[in-house]
Amino acid sequence: MPFFNSDNKSNTSSKKIRPTVVRTKNVAKELMSLAKLYDVKVETLDFTILDVQTFTRMNEEKKEVDWEEIEVYKLYELDDETALLNKNFQIMQMYEVEIFAKNTEEDLFKDFKIAVGANATKCKVYLSIKEGSQVSYNPRFEKELLLMINKSKVRAGILINIFDEMLSGVVSKISAEVQVAQTLTYDKNETILVAQSLEPVKTTDDALIFHYSKKEEVDENTKVDYAQRGFIQSVLKDELLIEYIKPQNGKPGRNCRGEYLSPKEPSADKFPTFQIDDTIKMIETDKSIKYSAKENGYIALDKDTYLIKTDVDIGEISFKTTGSISTGLDSDVSISVKETDAIKDAVGTGMLVEVSEIHIEGNVGSSAKVKALTATVDGQTHKTAQIRADNLKINTHKGMAYGKNIHITRLEHGTIDGDIVEIEQAVGGDIRAKEITIDLCASYVKATASRFIEIKKLQGSENVFTIDPLLKKIAQKGLDENQDEIQELKNDIRDIKKEIEKYTLIVEDNKASFNDVKKRLLHYKKNGVKMPASFVKQYKEFKKIQEHLLSIKKEYIKKKEHLILSSTKTSSFQESIFDARIINRDKWVGHNEIKFMLVEPPIELSYKPQEGSSEKIFALVEVDEDQYEIQAVKE
Repeated sequence: MPFFNSDNKSNTSSKKIRPTVVRTKNVAKELMSLAKLYDVKVETLDFTILDVQTFTRMNEEKKEVDWEEIEVYKLYELDDETALLNKNFQIMQMYEVEIFAKNTEEDLFKDFKIAVGANATKCKVYLSIKEGSQVSYNPRFEKELLLMINKSKVRAGILINIFDEMLSGVVSKISAEVQVAQTLTYDKNETILVAQSLEPVKTTDDALIFHYSKKEEVDENTKVDYAQRGFIQSVLKDELLIEYIKPQNGKPGRNCRGEYLSPKEPSADKFPTFQIDDTIKMIETDKSIKYSAKENGYIALDKDTYLIKTDVDIGEISFKTTGSISTGLDSDVSISVKETDAIKDAVGTGMLVEVSEIHIEGNVGSSAKVKALTATVDGQTHKTAQIRADNLKINTHKGMAYGKNIHITRLEHGTIDGDIVEIEQAVGGDIRAKEITIDLCASYVKATASRFIEIKKLQGSENVFTIDPLLKKIAQKGLDENQDEIQELKNDIRDIKKEIEKYTLIVEDNKASFNDVKKRLLHYKKNGVKMPASFVKQYKEFKKIQEHLLSIKKEYIKKKEHLILSSTKTSSFQESIFDARIINRDKWVGHNEIKFMLVEPPIELSYKPQEGSSEKIFALVEVDEDQYEIQAVKE
């Protein structure tokens, strides 16, 4: 908001300036001229408004009409919008002012830092009072403040006595506040509306907004990831895709200078020329046309028609071609990557892919990350590649695989973390799952399960098969939390037990005296004698001790029951290990090891089957109280 300064701290020029009376419609221009004539700064000049004349006319298009003066008492009639919004209607004010050198010694407002400003259209005029301003009351305060505001308006070419019906009320309110306080200090900035005319309504140009392709704004210092190029623009059902803003004519206005504000003609060159199919819905209103998705998928442009698709075939996903692709797991987008050349990558180095479903016919390159609900890799994964999917199938796996149901044709020293894992052939690798089945197990396989491990054919050695009930992080977290709770309960029970012993002793030691006091109080009550205060107090204190003892005994029982329940939970972690099995349907060859991980106490038990042994099924057996062994059992 521009401000028309009314700072009264300028020093008066030492030059003698003769008071000058002028009649003008531009007071600011006259002040500049006189300042130039006397070679002084314009800030050193002040003026008094001697007279104001207001003129109007309804100008013809081809010839000018004479101005007509409006009497002061008729100025309110200028509020008529019909006239004000007529572009041929004109307003002008003439001011008779006396200009003279400013006298700061008699300035009532030298510490009252105020300014009059307007918004961009000059349709709203404000009085601003700066924080820290201070002013003292004077009988001339209200009149002088009104004059000061009007002078500031005149300097800025703002009409006075028009559009400012609220001004007198504003000035009266400020004057009343100063009069009450006598010396008023403003502890914060204040802005008050003192004039308001007819604000125009802005013209709206038409616009075509592609919401689906809008990118998040990033800081100029943020490193740009050129791999994220938005090859596929995923959308969700009911998501707003494209919006056409229709052109809207603005409405004229008139500002506080009396100027007619004419709205510009709206531009209308963005009207949609594309078509849509039945996967996109169109909603038209007076102000816009909106295009929204009817289903999940990605938006595509086929010639001149926009549509939502779910399936896409790609030759490869690489930095050079598509960049990374991220449509979200819930997008229903299914991608088929066709590159099958064994020496090329179907998913290139460092690419990030996140879709609902993906079928990769070739290889997954180094440091690539693929995330989906369902994923299939017909080729092989690099040792640094990561694949995550609820349902996952990989032909040759060397990297890292995470999921619920995982099927691997050939595992070559890769890592697998899932729930149900099936491997046709394992040549080295680290497998962690609830259930693991390996059709053909070679050497250097580390398999850890919480329920069972089954080997159908064993052809190698240096394999380690482990049953660990706390394999999954959630199980370990549950046990840790349970153990912490058990320890806390044990501590509470120990402390409560000590308190019970303490208060039981107090009750036993004072039981005789308590019964004596009780008898005496009953005697006093029966005979209508006032009971001694000391007896009553003693009786109440003992009753409180008895009630507290009863309360902590109840709490003790409750804590003990809770401890039993929590201990049962710990036992459930332990019990599951006795149902777990390690099965080798083949004979044992080479050097292999079976392990079972006890929960409580945390002990690792190990067993190395003899080469050539035909023992097939192994379980953990309790041979004596707290004594456990890994033994071959019947199915």
